[in-house]
Amino acid sequence: MYPPTWPALGTTQSQALADDWKIFTYAALAVALLVWGLIAFAALRFRRTARNAQPRSQRDTNGPLEIAWTVAPLVLVIVLFGVTYHIENDVERLAPNAPVQIAVNAYRWGWTFRYLHGPTINGNLNAPPEMVLPLGQTTEITVSSSDVIHSFWIPDMLFKRDAIPGRVSSFDLTPSKPGTFLGRCGEFCGLGHATMAFRVRIVSPSEYQHWLAYEATQ
Repeated sequence: MYPPTWPALGTTQSQALADDWKIFTYAALAVALLVWGLIAFAALRFRRTARNAQPRSQRDTNGPLEIAWTVAPLVLVIVLFGVTYHIENDVERLAPNAPVQIAVNAYRWGWTFRYLHGPTINGNLNAPPEMVLPLGQTTEITVSSSDVIHSFWIPDMLFKRDAIPGRVSSFDLTPSKPGTFLGRCGEFCGLGHATMAFRVRIVSPSEYQHWLAYEATQ
Protein backbone atom coordinates (compact mmCIF):
# COMPACT_ATOMS: atom_id res chain seq x y z
CA MET A 1 0.00 0.00 0.00
CA TYR A 2 1.30 3.44 -0.95
CA PRO A 3 1.72 5.98 1.87
CA PRO A 4 -0.88 8.79 1.88
CA THR A 5 0.24 11.98 0.16
CA TRP A 6 -1.10 15.52 0.22
CA PRO A 7 -2.76 16.57 -3.07
CA ALA A 8 -0.54 18.49 -5.46
CA LEU A 9 -2.96 21.48 -5.43
CA GLY A 10 -2.49 22.25 -9.11
CA THR A 11 -4.95 25.18 -9.34
CA THR A 12 -5.65 28.40 -7.49
CA GLN A 13 -9.12 27.02 -6.69
CA SER A 14 -7.69 23.89 -5.05
CA GLN A 15 -5.30 26.03 -2.99
CA ALA A 16 -8.25 28.10 -1.72
CA LEU A 17 -10.12 24.93 -0.73
CA ALA A 18 -7.03 23.56 1.00
CA ASP A 19 -6.70 26.82 2.95
CA ASP A 20 -10.31 26.41 4.09
CA TRP A 21 -9.57 22.86 5.28
CA LYS A 22 -6.54 24.16 7.20
CA ILE A 23 -8.68 26.79 8.94
CA PHE A 24 -11.11 24.08 10.06
CA THR A 25 -8.21 21.87 11.19
CA TYR A 26 -6.64 24.64 13.28
CA ALA A 27 -10.04 25.54 14.77
CA ALA A 28 -10.71 21.90 15.65
CA LEU A 29 -7.25 21.56 17.21
CA ALA A 30 -7.78 24.72 19.29
CA VAL A 31 -11.14 23.43 20.55
CA ALA A 32 -9.62 20.02 21.32
CA LEU A 33 -6.75 21.57 23.29
CA LEU A 34 -9.18 23.74 25.25
CA VAL A 35 -11.42 20.76 26.10
CA TRP A 36 -8.46 18.53 27.03
CA GLY A 37 -7.06 21.33 29.18
CA LEU A 38 -10.37 21.79 31.02
CA ILE A 39 -10.69 18.04 31.56
CA ALA A 40 -7.17 17.89 32.99
CA PHE A 41 -7.83 20.91 35.21
CA ALA A 42 -11.08 19.45 36.57
CA ALA A 43 -9.48 16.04 37.15
CA LEU A 44 -6.60 17.56 39.12
CA ARG A 45 -8.37 20.42 40.84
CA PHE A 46 -11.35 18.45 42.12
CA ARG A 47 -9.79 15.05 42.70
CA ARG A 48 -10.30 13.33 46.02
CA THR A 49 -7.03 12.71 47.92
CA ALA A 50 -5.98 11.58 51.40
CA ARG A 51 -5.65 15.24 52.43
CA ASN A 52 -8.95 16.14 50.80
CA ALA A 53 -11.27 13.24 51.56
CA GLN A 54 -14.37 15.29 50.79
CA PRO A 55 -15.09 16.71 47.36
CA ARG A 56 -14.07 20.32 46.87
CA SER A 57 -16.82 22.90 47.10
CA GLN A 58 -18.93 22.93 43.96
CA ARG A 59 -21.64 25.26 42.70
CA ASP A 60 -24.94 24.14 41.25
CA THR A 61 -24.89 26.87 38.61
CA ASN A 62 -22.52 29.35 37.04
CA GLY A 63 -24.41 31.77 34.82
CA PRO A 64 -21.49 33.50 33.06
CA LEU A 65 -19.73 30.20 32.38
CA GLU A 66 -22.90 28.60 30.99
CA ILE A 67 -23.47 31.60 28.72
CA ALA A 68 -19.84 31.47 27.57
CA TRP A 69 -19.89 27.81 26.58
CA THR A 70 -23.14 28.36 24.70
CA VAL A 71 -22.15 31.52 22.87
CA ALA A 72 -18.53 30.59 22.02
CA PRO A 73 -19.36 27.52 19.89
CA LEU A 74 -22.13 29.46 18.15
CA VAL A 75 -19.73 32.28 17.27
CA LEU A 76 -17.14 29.78 16.05
CA VAL A 77 -19.66 28.04 13.78
CA ILE A 78 -20.82 31.38 12.35
CA VAL A 79 -17.23 32.47 11.64
CA LEU A 80 -16.35 29.15 9.96
CA PHE A 81 -19.55 29.30 7.91
CA GLY A 82 -18.73 32.83 6.78
CA VAL A 83 -15.16 31.94 5.80
CA THR A 84 -16.29 28.84 3.89
CA TYR A 85 -19.10 30.72 2.15
CA HIS A 86 -16.65 33.39 0.95
CA ILE A 87 -14.08 30.85 -0.28
CA GLU A 88 -16.59 28.61 -2.04
CA ASN A 89 -18.20 31.61 -3.73
CA ASP A 90 -14.80 32.53 -5.17
CA VAL A 91 -14.19 28.93 -6.27
CA GLU A 92 -17.62 28.65 -7.93
CA ARG A 93 -17.47 32.07 -9.60
CA LEU A 94 -17.09 31.96 -13.40
CA ALA A 95 -14.68 34.44 -14.95
CA PRO A 96 -16.15 36.36 -17.93
CA ASN A 97 -14.64 35.46 -21.29
CA ALA A 98 -12.20 32.84 -20.05
CA PRO A 99 -9.31 32.53 -22.53
CA VAL A 100 -9.70 28.73 -22.69
CA GLN A 101 -13.10 27.05 -22.93
CA ILE A 102 -13.58 23.29 -23.08
CA ALA A 103 -16.78 21.24 -23.35
CA VAL A 104 -16.32 17.89 -21.60
CA ASN A 105 -18.68 15.06 -22.51
CA ALA A 106 -18.66 11.81 -20.54
CA TYR A 107 -19.93 8.51 -21.89
CA ARG A 108 -19.55 4.83 -21.08
CA TRP A 109 -16.64 4.56 -20.86
CA GLY A 110 -14.62 7.49 -22.05
CA TRP A 111 -14.31 11.25 -22.39
CA THR A 112 -14.47 13.83 -25.16
CA PHE A 113 -12.74 17.20 -24.71
CA ARG A 114 -13.98 19.76 -27.25
CA TYR A 115 -11.97 23.00 -27.26
CA LEU A 116 -13.74 26.16 -28.38
CA HIS A 117 -12.10 27.14 -31.68
CA GLY A 118 -9.70 24.24 -31.19
CA PRO A 119 -9.30 20.47 -31.40
CA THR A 120 -11.59 17.74 -30.16
CA ILE A 121 -9.82 15.08 -28.09
CA ASN A 122 -11.46 11.67 -27.81
CA GLY A 123 -10.54 8.80 -25.53
CA ASN A 124 -11.67 5.40 -24.40
CA LEU A 125 -10.69 2.54 -22.11
CA ASN A 126 -7.60 1.67 -24.11
CA ALA A 127 -6.45 5.22 -24.88
CA PRO A 128 -7.37 7.72 -22.13
CA PRO A 129 -7.60 11.30 -23.47
CA GLU A 130 -5.35 14.11 -22.34
CA MET A 131 -6.56 17.62 -21.58
CA VAL A 132 -3.85 20.25 -22.08
CA LEU A 133 -4.18 23.56 -20.22
CA PRO A 134 -1.98 26.69 -20.15
CA LEU A 135 -0.32 27.61 -16.87
CA GLY A 136 -1.78 30.67 -15.15
CA GLN A 137 -4.73 31.09 -17.53
CA THR A 138 -8.33 30.49 -16.49
CA THR A 139 -10.11 27.63 -18.23
CA GLU A 140 -13.91 27.40 -18.25
CA ILE A 141 -15.04 23.78 -18.40
CA THR A 142 -18.59 22.66 -19.10
CA VAL A 143 -19.48 19.08 -18.21
CA SER A 144 -22.28 16.93 -19.62
CA SER A 145 -23.06 13.24 -20.12
CA SER A 146 -24.38 11.23 -23.05
CA ASP A 147 -25.85 8.31 -21.11
CA VAL A 148 -25.67 7.88 -17.32
CA ILE A 149 -24.36 9.95 -14.41
CA HIS A 150 -20.57 10.23 -14.45
CA SER A 151 -18.28 12.49 -12.42
CA PHE A 152 -15.37 14.58 -13.68
CA TRP A 153 -12.80 14.21 -10.90
CA ILE A 154 -9.21 15.45 -10.61
CA PRO A 155 -8.05 14.37 -7.11
CA ASP A 156 -4.90 16.53 -7.04
CA MET A 157 -6.99 19.59 -7.87
CA LEU A 158 -9.53 18.85 -5.12
CA PHE A 159 -12.32 19.10 -7.65
CA LYS A 160 -15.20 16.86 -8.65
CA ARG A 161 -18.28 17.74 -10.69
CA ASP A 162 -21.06 15.34 -11.69
CA ALA A 163 -21.84 14.91 -15.37
CA ILE A 164 -25.62 14.46 -15.55
CA PRO A 165 -27.55 13.58 -18.75
CA GLY A 166 -29.54 16.54 -20.02
CA ARG A 167 -27.77 19.02 -17.74
CA VAL A 168 -24.69 21.19 -18.32
CA SER A 169 -22.50 22.25 -15.39
CA SER A 170 -19.77 24.89 -15.68
CA PHE A 171 -16.75 25.75 -13.53
CA ASP A 172 -13.35 27.43 -13.79
CA LEU A 173 -9.88 26.01 -13.24
CA THR A 174 -6.79 28.21 -13.11
CA PRO A 175 -3.65 26.03 -13.25
CA SER A 176 -0.92 27.19 -10.90
CA LYS A 177 1.58 24.34 -11.19
CA PRO A 178 2.99 22.59 -14.29
CA GLY A 179 2.79 18.84 -14.51
CA THR A 180 0.50 15.97 -15.40
CA PHE A 181 -2.42 15.11 -13.16
CA LEU A 182 -4.57 12.00 -13.20
CA GLY A 183 -8.32 12.34 -13.61
CA ARG A 184 -11.03 9.72 -13.41
CA CYS A 185 -14.74 9.17 -13.19
CA GLY A 186 -15.82 9.57 -9.57
CA GLU A 187 -19.30 8.04 -9.95
CA PHE A 188 -19.91 4.33 -10.47
CA CYS A 189 -21.26 4.11 -14.02
CA GLY A 190 -20.95 0.47 -15.04
CA LEU A 191 -18.47 -2.26 -15.81
CA GLY A 192 -15.84 0.05 -17.29
CA HIS A 193 -15.96 2.60 -14.49
CA ALA A 194 -12.63 1.61 -12.90
CA THR A 195 -10.69 2.31 -16.10
CA MET A 196 -12.55 5.47 -17.18
CA ALA A 197 -9.57 7.76 -16.75
CA PHE A 198 -8.01 10.83 -18.33
CA ARG A 199 -4.98 13.08 -17.84
CA VAL A 200 -4.64 16.83 -17.40
CA ARG A 201 -1.30 18.25 -18.55
CA ILE A 202 -0.37 21.78 -17.50
CA VAL A 203 2.15 23.50 -19.78
CA SER A 204 3.49 27.00 -20.33
CA PRO A 205 1.34 29.35 -22.47
CA SER A 206 3.84 29.18 -25.34
CA GLU A 207 3.90 25.38 -25.25
CA TYR A 208 0.11 25.41 -25.17
CA GLN A 209 0.02 27.50 -28.35
CA HIS A 210 2.45 25.08 -30.03
CA TRP A 211 0.20 22.19 -28.98
CA LEU A 212 -2.87 23.92 -30.46
CA ALA A 213 -1.00 24.52 -33.73
CA TYR A 214 0.11 20.90 -33.87
CA GLU A 215 -3.40 19.57 -33.19
CA ALA A 216 -4.78 21.82 -35.94
CA THR A 217 -2.64 19.96 -38.49
CA GLN A 218 -3.80 16.50 -37.43
